[in-house]
Amino acid sequence: MVIDYQAGNLTSVVRSLRALGAEATVVEEPEGVLSARRIIFPGVGAAGEAMATLKRRGLDRALREAFSRGIPLFGICLGAQIILDHSEENDTPCLGLLSGRTRALPPSPGLKIPHMGWNRVNFRGGHPVFADLPLNAEYYFVHSYYPEPAKAEAVLGVTEHGVSFPSAIGWRNLVATQFHPEKSGRFGLRILANFLAWDGHHAE
Repeated sequence: MVIDYQAGNLTSVVRSLRALGAEATVVEEPEGVLSARRIIFPGVGAAGEAMATLKRRGLDRALREAFSRGIPLFGICLGAQIILDHSEENDTPCLGLLSGRTRALPPSPGLKIPHMGWNRVNFRGGHPVFADLPLNAEYYFVHSYYPEPAKAEAVLGVTEHGVSFPSAIGWRNLVATQFHPEKSGRFGLRILANFLAWDGHHAE
């Protein structure tokens, strides 16, 4: 299931999943989320508006319940930020699936924000969703904020853009990327394929 909460175009996510032979159903109601075997939670836009939409539709409660049930869940971009407790963007209380805060990329001379384009990810921890990826692979980013989990072991990959920031995070049956796997060519498709095969468990 791909969640629609009015936070960006879902076409590229659905297209990528269907290219992998998956049945990609877009849902926007809590019942659809709770009936899913696995969930992709994409998004672009502002944290405050996104959280307002999730609450209005009851999707915030549904996501918390799905997570507590152990349903595999994949957050992308904004969906990687609002799974934490709080976002500096709009000073927004978020879902709290994973302890931590979303922070603004700090300005730096000669560095463009938003961070837009291709960059590497240094994956760590051997998570099955990020298996079989070459070290020199690059992934597509468009963002001005990044997720910062409270626990270091929840950081599954880091990227350099002025600062070293978490670009892949996860805990229990949850994984998330600040980059867009659906726009990252064959290596992004590999990540999505790994997620489709993942049972939601990861031995630390």
